[in-house]
Amino acid sequence: MTTLLRHELGEVLRDSRLRQGRTLREVSGQARVSLGYLSEVERGQKEASSELLASICAALGLPMSRVLHEVSQRLAMSEPTPGRLVGQVEAPAVRALHRTDVVVAA
Repeated sequence: MTTLLRHELGEVLRDSRLRQGRTLREVSGQARVSLGYLSEVERGQKEASSELLASICAALGLPMSRVLHEVSQRLAMSEPTPGRLVGQVEAPAVRALHRTDVVVAA
């Protein structure tokens, strides 16, 4: 089964909201989005535009990059790669090959 981006994004947003102890009504009011639409985004039923996502992240007090990073990590865990089962963690040496950090020698 393929994991959809909107499902993971919705789960990350809902988990973040619940960790803060906030209601859909509070966040939807601050984000200036209807309560019903925010609920659909959290349940993975609607795609959030980049503008809407930025507004929801601001209402939650979270950098969008942090939210997208968490979504990316969740998606990576659900993607099978050759020689690896879904959910299996890669060895550190293999993970290092996927890093995008730039190291500058002094």
